[in-house]
Amino acid sequence: MKCPFCNPIKENILYEDDTIRILLDNYPANPGHLLIVPRRHVTKLEELSEGEKASLLRGIEIAIEALKKTLNPDGFNVGINIGKAAGQTVEHLHIHVIPRFNNDCKYPKGGIRKAVLDVKDENLEDEERWTKNRLPREKVEELRRALHGG
Repeated sequence: MKCPFCNPIKENILYEDDTIRILLDNYPANPGHLLIVPRRHVTKLEELSEGEKASLLRGIEIAIEALKKTLNPDGFNVGINIGKAAGQTVEHLHIHVIPRFNNDCKYPKGGIRKAVLDVKDENLEDEERWTKNRLPREKVEELRRALHGG
């Protein structure tokens, strides 16, 4: 199987440079859910060069600033799932940047700490939900422009 981050859907690529890509998540937990991925296929943090690590952090900053400009979120969850036991489903290191909005869920307290709750990911199980969370094309284009400094 081809790696979806090494060979992403062209429309999902919002930003790329020599080291990283910023992609739309195919199963967005919230509108504007982005992935920051190294262009080189790696599965573990320790496989990254120091330059790649710095580029990923810069990518998080670029994504957050663009999301602030286009969607005006009230907060963010930023996280990495490393290994199958942690819920990683694509074996290519990637960082989730999820914009959060006041009242977007009933129980926001705890944030990333809820990752170890023994419940199914309702977002992945509910196609209607992640379809609803996909940005309209005009918002995607606005976000793409913001990621490129526009």
